[in-house]
Amino acid sequence: MNESFDDFFCFQCEQTAGGRACSGRAGVCGKQKSAAVSQDRLTAALIGLARAAGGEALPESLHGLVMEGLFATVTNVNFDDDAIEKLTERVREEKMLKRLPAGGDYDMAKLWEADEDERSLKSLILFGLRGIAAYALHARALGHTDGEVNDFFGKALAAIGEDGCGMEKLLPLVMETGRINLKCMDLLDRANTGAYGVPKPTSVQLSVEKGPFVVVSGHDLHDLALLLEQTRGRCVNVYTHGEMLPAHAYPELKKYPQLKGNFGTAWQNQQKEFDGVPAPVLFTTNCLMPVRDGYRDRVFTTSVVHFPGAVHIGENKDFTPVINKALELGGYPEKRHMTGINGGDSVMTGFGHGAVLSAADTIVSAVKSKAIRHFFLVGGCDGARPGRNYYTDFVKQTPPDTLVLTLACGKYRFNDLDIGQIAGLPRILDMGQCNDAWSAVKVALALSEAFNCGVNDLPLTLVLSWYEQKAVSILLSLLHLGIKNILLGPSLPAFVSPNVLSFLVEKYGIRPISTPAGDLAMILGKRD
Repeated sequence: MNESFDDFFCFQCEQTAGGRACSGRAGVCGKQKSAAVSQDRLTAALIGLARAAGGEALPESLHGLVMEGLFATVTNVNFDDDAIEKLTERVREEKMLKRLPAGGDYDMAKLWEADEDERSLKSLILFGLRGIAAYALHARALGHTDGEVNDFFGKALAAIGEDGCGMEKLLPLVMETGRINLKCMDLLDRANTGAYGVPKPTSVQLSVEKGPFVVVSGHDLHDLALLLEQTRGRCVNVYTHGEMLPAHAYPELKKYPQLKGNFGTAWQNQQKEFDGVPAPVLFTTNCLMPVRDGYRDRVFTTSVVHFPGAVHIGENKDFTPVINKALELGGYPEKRHMTGINGGDSVMTGFGHGAVLSAADTIVSAVKSKAIRHFFLVGGCDGARPGRNYYTDFVKQTPPDTLVLTLACGKYRFNDLDIGQIAGLPRILDMGQCNDAWSAVKVALALSEAFNCGVNDLPLTLVLSWYEQKAVSILLSLLHLGIKNILLGPSLPAFVSPNVLSFLVEKYGIRPISTPAGDLAMILGKRD
């Protein structure tokens, strides 16, 4: 690897090749070498921009661009070399326009070839930054920003560009990354609820009605709201996909009668589930997989999402081409019955902190009476690696006196299961998108206050799955809060060095998942 970026090195996602790193012609995610190399150039330009500012706060006019640049390098967002290179040129041009000190882009080889512990800690910071940027950009679309969050991007990027940093300097910045992400998730929560109301428990159908429709994937509620407004009176229904499912719980979104249900299951099944569907698919954020010929002409992207050959909806957010394609294709001639992974025909969502804490007295009473023995937070990113059925089996095997909180796309492994109720609540409570980890944090803190104990003393265990960089930022937030004994899978991050892993295990008790039965026995045995 060298400064001209002729090689390709990437280990930022859970499914990285051989559990070590992707290289060669393409990554496991399907990204070609040229796109991956372009993303390194973009990252190098962003680090160079921050270093040119001397680690000081970047000008406010650059905040949105920095967020875009970081978000574009998250796994399964941007597969288009040209789009990535245009972003890189914008970063370089802005550096000159703002008359920041001269200097080239950062040499990424210095990061990827650094001492393994330095590389590990800087990778945690960089990948965490990418996750924060995604959440910050969503909040920004709704007019919500935070000065400390914005300033942190420049500070952290500049630190990544410093040579010879030791653990004593980098480890506090890793923890600060977690703190900033927590603040950013709070910001986004306030942005979403301020615009669309407090989510309410809602049953969502998985079948598709006859007639024209659009499938909307990703996380950006603002884009969905714009599409709903533009499809008003057009006889075009709208279905969510993947992480957009929780949109059904927001009062200001569910008021649109054309928002009908949820299409398909987890993001990694899209290549099969979208094939032959007589409707367009709009990707607002990750998780996009390489588009296959069977539906290539029906894929539209917006915001930072790009795929070669797909029609991109620009900043004007005029979704007319998407709507016209839906009318042209016509949808299904009759209602199409569809199910979740386990055969269920509907799912529940909307159990954010507002809904759960409104039932706090009931939950506390149920714990005190031993009707609820334990809480599990089973969630995170889904993926295609064999072994992720662990999470389905784990939830199936949880005892009837336990409550399962879930969030993010990992819930698709089990969210259509009916495992009964407890204290008048479904035993599976979908808290929302990955950024709604903030909801889980608020509930845990409220319970610890109710029981006058620390979070780690609660009958609560986190069983997390991870795939991409937003999961990294959330994990860092949990560590910042001092939450211990997290079970993590299906594999541990390749970018975490043995020494850094030893530190995390010793200080926080992080451990890999084993088997559902074994882990449940270990968890509940400690409580019995």
